[in-house]
Amino acid sequence: MSALFANLGPLLAAEGHHDVDPARSKNWLLPEPFEIIFGGLASVLIFALLVKFAGPAIAKAMKSRTEGIQAELDSSAQAKADADAEAAQIRQAAGDIDAERQRLFADADAQADAVLAEGRARLEAEIAELRSRADADIALAGSRVGDELRVEVARLSNAATEQALAGGVVDAATQQELIEAFISKVGASA
Repeated sequence: MSALFANLGPLLAAEGHHDVDPARSKNWLLPEPFEIIFGGLASVLIFALLVKFAGPAIAKAMKSRTEGIQAELDSSAQAKADADAEAAQIRQAAGDIDAERQRLFADADAQADAVLAEGRARLEAEIAELRSRADADIALAGSRVGDELRVEVARLSNAATEQALAGGVVDAATQQELIEAFISKVGASA
């Protein structure tokens, strides 16, 4: 604009307006009226062109931005719902694990009790069998010892009888009586 005023300057000077500076306005706050008119028209024209051509592009950009934000919100809501569902499954699985662990412990306790009962029964049967064997062995040993003792008593009484007979002190009836008394005494002490 100042170039326009620069060209108008010599024209105005030719008419006799020597004291007017075209680069300066008469009012310190407001420009000249023709600047307001042309500036206003230019601003209105630029705003109209912006609204006509840039407005749809701006509206489209804002709409796509809104749609993008909404898509992100929807995907985050879906992700949260999926995470909540997975957390519920994990909690349910943890509950199932606790129930399964309790069931396994109960099964293990029942099996341990069964094994203990079976072991005790087997041990009691073995103990009873060992006792019966021990009783039989004791009885067998007792009868064997008794038999050996009788044989030994008979041998000793025979030897004593021979010595007594060799000495001629005892007759046959007394000898037999002594042998039977000795055997009954030894049998009673055994």
